[in-house]
Formats: sequence, structure tokens, C-alpha cells
Amino acid sequence: MMSAEISGFRRFLHWGPIAALSIIKCITLTTLYMNSMWWPPNESFAGFAHQALFLLLSTLATFNYVMATLTGPGLMPKRWHPKDPKAAQFLQYCKKCEGYKAPRSHHCRKCDRCVKKMDHHCPWINHCVGWANHAYFTYFLLFSILGSLQGTVVLCCSFWRGIYRYYYLTHGLTHLASVQFTLLSIIMCILGMGLAIGVVIGLSMLLFIQLKTIVNNQTGIEIWIVEKAIYRRYRNADCDDEFLYPYDLGWRSNLRLVFNDECQKRGDGIEWPVAEGCDQYTLTREQLAQKEEKRARTRTFRCIRPVTGRWLPIFSQGWRVCVAAPCSDEPRISLRPNDLIKVTRFRNHWLFGERVLSEQELAGDKKRQRKGPIRGWFPRRSAVEVIEAVQEGSGGDGNSETPTPLAQNGNAHSHLKQQQRNGHAKKYM
Repeated sequence: MMSAEISGFRRFLHWGPIAALSIIKCITLTTLYMNSMWWPPNESFAGFAHQALFLLLSTLATFNYVMATLTGPGLMPKRWHPKDPKAAQFLQYCKKCEGYKAPRSHHCRKCDRCVKKMDHHCPWINHCVGWANHAYFTYFLLFSILGSLQGTVVLCCSFWRGIYRYYYLTHGLTHLASVQFTLLSIIMCILGMGLAIGVVIGLSMLLFIQLKTIVNNQTGIEIWIVEKAIYRRYRNADCDDEFLYPYDLGWRSNLRLVFNDECQKRGDGIEWPVAEGCDQYTLTREQLAQKEEKRARTRTFRCIRPVTGRWLPIFSQGWRVCVAAPCSDEPRISLRPNDLIKVTRFRNHWLFGERVLSEQELAGDKKRQRKGPIRGWFPRRSAVEVIEAVQEGSGGDGNSETPTPLAQNGNAHSHLKQQQRNGHAKKYM
């Protein structure tokens, strides 16, 4: 129990929770101070009720934020296997957790664990949003928006009265000249207004996305899976089976799966109610089919110049590569010349793939182990595709074939330029 509490406390020792809680408290304290001059709660019941409502919204936002962080999304047990061994053929295997991924579960590289019904990893709570804390996270967004909206009104009205204080005094409107600014208070008022408006705009967009996924009983990851399923059937005329998303039970039932009496979780996060005509593995079978197609289009590239693994390698790769960097929080990998990379995604100036481990790394030689991720983005100009060319052998009947890499040393740069001229920079899903 003690170790779990310490682990939960350490989650707040991160820039995300520190920044989020600081913003909440800055808006709260600034609003309370300015409201004490603009609409004092001790002078009327309406003023008291107004301030009490703001304190209630701030408290609810803080409570749900803390609960979303401490509760967590629900993690899959390591080395998990389905009860029915035959079901393993319909599930993906996670090498990191050394077990299978339950339906709707995905591996989070930040948490380094498989997460139940993973929606996304949120740096502001330093945790994933998923099965167990989706309701807390959504309530946090809602109450933060409402509280910040009320704070915005208080701060804007206080700022207006403060800057027109001299006008009110000279025109006999002394009852409106209640807000008196100092240098510190006017700075805090302007800062509080900016933060409150930013919270309302930013979190409103995020709340809209969350409510949209909850109403459809989808996650951010599953939206992408469904889009690829539709595209896969559009592209492949031979694919006769119609894809039906299995977890959409109607908006009322979908809402109950998240917002229930316990304000938390139902079931175990592994088995889910499904629509008629579907089973527990409808979505996982689609994922396996997509993975199979992904492997089929994988191409091998060889690194021809060192790659630092930095997010903006302007000094080593140039400004054009940095401007075209992928808008993603996925990692960047460092490479050395002659490294092989299995590439699955392509952009004009960037490639996404997994570095092929050397024999020493596979054997577990700690001295030969290289730091950093092995899967991620890297600049396209630093690698060339390895194409197997057919050469006639001299022995036998003269028909023996030996695959050899086409891109080698001196030819590498010219081959890369030829690829770019031929329009190789395609965008794959």
C-alpha cells in the first residue's frame, strides 16, 4: 500500500501535473482576489452564491484531476494470456509486456505498459486516459471549462472597472470605482485573464473530441483503426467482408459505459459488450489483417550517414528537413552508417521504421547495446532503399540468381536522388 501511494505521489512530480495545477490555482486565486473588489461576497447573497459556485467548480476540477491521475487508466497484467488458449490466435502479442493484448488494449511507450481501452497518453496528468479514468478526465475538462469561463467574466469585468476607476470617481459613480489596481494586481489580472481564456479554448476542443468518442464508444486509437479498415476495403476489391465496428451500442448505452454510478469503471476492461453480429475479437482480427498488410509493404533501407535522433536536426540535415518534420510525438531514432531499417511509413523528407538489431544486440551483449528507441522517425536523405538486383551466376546452367543490394557507398546518393525524381515520396497509411 505504501509503495502504491508513493508511486501515485511521484506522478505529480512531473512538468505536466505541476504546470496544470499551477494554472488552476493561479486562475482560482486571482479570480477570488479580483472578485472580492468587483462583487464582494459579504455584501449580498448573490455575491456570496456567485463566489461559492466558483469555488465549487474549482474544487470539482481539482478533485477529478487528482482522481484521473491517481486512478490511472487500468494496466494489463504482464504476461497476460486469454483464458481460452485458442483465442490467442486473434490477439496481438506485446514483446515488451511478454503477453497478449486484450481487445481494445494498446501498449503505451511512455508508461511502458499495455493499457486497457487506451485513448491517449496525456502529459498533463502524466498518465494515460483509458478504461478506469475516462470519466474522471472528462469531468475534469468540463469543470475546468466552466470554472475558467466564470473566472474570465470576473477578471474581464474587474479589469474594465479598474482601468476606468478615475473616470468613475470624476463623474460621481463612486459605487462602480470598487476595483483599485496596484502594479502587481494588474499584472496578475492580465495573466489570469490570458490563462483562463486559453483554458476555455484549449479544453473546449479537447472536451468536444472526448465526448464525440464516448458517444460513439470509440477511442482516439480506434478511430484510426476504423478509418484504415474502411480504406482497406475501398482499396482491395477482393475484400468482401463488411467491417462493422463492434462496440457501438447506441449513444445511451455508450454513455453508461463511461458515466455510471461509480463514476469509474464497469467490468474488468478486458471483455466488452458488443453489437449484434460481432464478437469479442471482431476488432482484433481487423487489426491483425492491417498489421499483415503493413508487413507486406515494408521496405528495407540502409543508413548512409549518421542520424542524431534529434527532433530538429537543423545543423546535420538542414532547415528543409526540420520544416517538414512529422507533427507527431512519436520518437526519433539515431542511426549509424550501414544500419538496416524496416520502413513502414513514408513522407517527403522523413521515414518511419524499426532498426534491425545487430547480432551482438540480439545476443544480449550489454557493451554493444545502443541507447534510445529502435522504432521511430528519421530523415529520408540519410538512407537509401535496398533493392535486390538479379545477377547471372557463372556456374551451372547460367540461371542462378543472387540478390545483391543496389545502393552501395558511392552509388547511394545518386540512387537516392533518382528515387526522389521518380516520385518515391508517397504517403502511406
